[in-house]
Amino acid sequence: MNSPEAPEQSSMPLLDHLIELRQRLLRSLIAILLLFFICYYFSVDIYGFLVRPLADIFQESGQDRRLIFTAMHEAFFTYIKVSFFAAMFIAFPFVSGQVWLFVAPGLYKQEKKAFLPFLIATPVLFFLGGALVYYYVLPVAWKFFLTFEQIGSEGAMAIQLEAKVNEYLSLVMRLIFAFGICFELPVVLTLLGKVGLVGSKGLAEKRKYAIVMAFIAAAILTPPDPISQIGLALPTILLYEISIYSVKLVERRSDEKLDPNNGKKS
Repeated sequence: MNSPEAPEQSSMPLLDHLIELRQRLLRSLIAILLLFFICYYFSVDIYGFLVRPLADIFQESGQDRRLIFTAMHEAFFTYIKVSFFAAMFIAFPFVSGQVWLFVAPGLYKQEKKAFLPFLIATPVLFFLGGALVYYYVLPVAWKFFLTFEQIGSEGAMAIQLEAKVNEYLSLVMRLIFAFGICFELPVVLTLLGKVGLVGSKGLAEKRKYAIVMAFIAAAILTPPDPISQIGLALPTILLYEISIYSVKLVERRSDEKLDPNNGKKS
């Protein structure tokens, strides 16, 4: 007789699993396509939102500046990329929900309770990383880059920023995804700690290597300026410290399950 907490899909044939997986993927793809067309309708507004940090800097300095495109198709494909980027961003919770609906029936009740917080934390942390980029890193980085402009004088030509729409979007997307992925560090390390692949003691001992790796990753993922690199490296180091504490909590709960009387007075 099966346990009442046994996984619902334990007796499902492999073909049924594959059919359900196809259905979940198809629903996710349809959702992304629908959102893509909706986002394309608002693509000008979305791009305007993404370019707002740079526009605010020009407005504060009283300058009337512009973005340019140098190829006939560049602006069109930029709006296509904007729409796809926004659709993926908005559809992320729905896609995560489809993953959960596919995986959950195959989990025990306790496993569902353990996995659900990570499912919720994943998009939240990703959005927090994107918000940090938009509201802090971009304004600071753009001000830094604009310091390299030069006013023309006798014997010297002026150096002025003429940003291309496609290059601007690519840079912003790269920063948002870099920060979003790095903000998933606590989720990844906590899951690894839950299955016993890493421990809080080992993570603490490797802290100095983690700090070096954080700055290396920041140097690779961000533009070659110290502000963006430090802006990514410092939150990553902080998230690593949070991960150590989170793994420690997971280990403590595991110890309590193995020894319910641990830490209690007799």
